Amino acid sequence: MREKHLITAEELQSKIGKPNIVILEATFFLPTMGRDAINEFEQSHIQGAQFFDIDTVADTSSDLPHMVPEPSQFASQMRSLGINNNSEIIIYDRSPFLSSARCWWMFRYFGHSEIRVLDGGYDAWLACNGAIEKGSADKVPSGRFKCSDPNDTGLIQLQELRTHLDNNKVPQILDARPRPRFEGAADEPRPGLPSGHMRGACNLPIIDILDNGGYLRSEAELWVLFNQSGIDLDKPIITSCGSGVTAAGLTLALATLGVTKVRLYDGSWAEWASQPDTEI
Repeated sequence: MREKHLITAEELQSKIGKPNIVILEATFFLPTMGRDAINEFEQSHIQGAQFFDIDTVADTSSDLPHMVPEPSQFASQMRSLGINNNSEIIIYDRSPFLSSARCWWMFRYFGHSEIRVLDGGYDAWLACNGAIEKGSADKVPSGRFKCSDPNDTGLIQLQELRTHLDNNKVPQILDARPRPRFEGAADEPRPGLPSGHMRGACNLPIIDILDNGGYLRSEAELWVLFNQSGIDLDKPIITSCGSGVTAAGLTLALATLGVTKVRLYDGSWAEWASQPDTEI
């Protein structure tokens, strides 16, 4: 299953310039990190790549960060990137927490299955001397992408999750935030937001599923990590995090193990902890 969702830098090199191949960079940084994803893209990026902006491919009318947009908005923005329904999409990032998985998840949520994440990200591309270029992304002909039904993934929203917890039907929730934030021992990066976690939630920090080179850990290692986190992989799982980005990284890792009964809580902790009456 790993090859279905991940691509190596060497394999990507063989695809550069071929018809229907679309390469997207989906780097995202927290505001507290002091880095500018678009600026770094313009300094250097994989040859022919377009930039997928997680902050703008979103419901910008929401007070919450990068919530899933309406299908019509997503389709329009993807067409502007030259994407068609027969496009083979490769996504990469240079963030420390696998932000490209958020783009992967969104495409699958809107029905597109021909999409893989570059294992090891931009550093892996540089390590194999892959072709790079500078400046803004090239102008591309408009695509004809249309959204369809979700492909082996799903979404859960606040009210449904609250109903489960209010009725003491605690679902399996797996939170990707760093352990100190999950435990309430460290501040959240968003000012005024308390740390802690939802009742019954388990914790698997996103950095734990990556090795020191930024590659997704082996299937055997992932099985151990998920089991140690307290999650039963045979039962439905809800992934969560700070704002819906790193939750998608857990969803991707689960998909490489063939686990697809997974829904992502899009509002995640940014929404849950901002409510006046949710349990923390």
